[in-house]
Amino acid sequence: MSAETEDRLRMQGEMRKQKDLAEKDFVAFPDVAADVLNALLFDGETVVSAAELLPAPTETLYYGDNGKRLRNQYEDLAKYEMRGGQIRTMYLFANQTRPDGHMILRKAGYIGGAYREQYEGKTPCVCPVIELVLYWGKGRWHGCRSIDQLFSGQDLPSKLKNYMDNIRIHVWEMRHLPQEVRERFDSDMRIVLDYLAEGNNYRSDRQVIHKSALIRMLKVLSEDYDIEDIEIQLDAMNIREEDEITVCELFDQYERKGRSEGIRKGIQVLIQTCRDMKLSFAETAEKVKKGFKLDETELQENMKLFWPE
Repeated sequence: MSAETEDRLRMQGEMRKQKDLAEKDFVAFPDVAADVLNALLFDGETVVSAAELLPAPTETLYYGDNGKRLRNQYEDLAKYEMRGGQIRTMYLFANQTRPDGHMILRKAGYIGGAYREQYEGKTPCVCPVIELVLYWGKGRWHGCRSIDQLFSGQDLPSKLKNYMDNIRIHVWEMRHLPQEVRERFDSDMRIVLDYLAEGNNYRSDRQVIHKSALIRMLKVLSEDYDIEDIEIQLDAMNIREEDEITVCELFDQYERKGRSEGIRKGIQVLIQTCRDMKLSFAETAEKVKKGFKLDETELQENMKLFWPE
């Protein structure tokens, strides 16, 4: 494998990791997780509240290699729903970017691992385990959604199928949810879904709750992985997590910041070009002033910044 190929694969792996982390971080907020459950499982009825959701273990253990070696497996996110101080349900969330024809087998492992933990007394009680697959890919999901579908092409005796456990996966194609389903959401997830459906022209007066996490989520879903300094950027715009701000206000400030950065980059390039052409400080300053219509104060600030002594 060439060094170029290795670098490309390493970069792709890093981008997938950033995307996975951004998706997990966003859905992990109790209000977002509860909203996802109510909208997708209960048709928009408020059955699960954010206050009733607690973090649950995402790791389960099993013996592989014919029982010779202990292995672990991780689900993206897990939540316990509490009622009266007791666990009523365990929810597993799997964020998926690409269709996986064998995802049904992975689910069997995750669900089976969670129930085995209950069987072995590693959890305080026995409860249902429900997994949701949130599919964020651009194409449609064509993977198998049940064990029956997985083995439908095989020549199996019809009576045998009566004894097969027909495990199913519950997949929601998040980029393709119809409007009536999107309207069931009340959290910041509604902003994400409407943005995916309507594109860059999307504007709304909805209040943004989780500002940093929302911006990260929208950026990675737009294949922009420059998400390291979101908090610094918000701080520069005097936006705090506790501030009340609408989607329109947040997006407009981000657009103005982007335009400002673009102008600043253009000034930097022009100054460097003039220096390469051996133009004097005064000649360069004149070109910058005319080219970007700067007043004297703005001109001096930029020349000081990009024309080193």
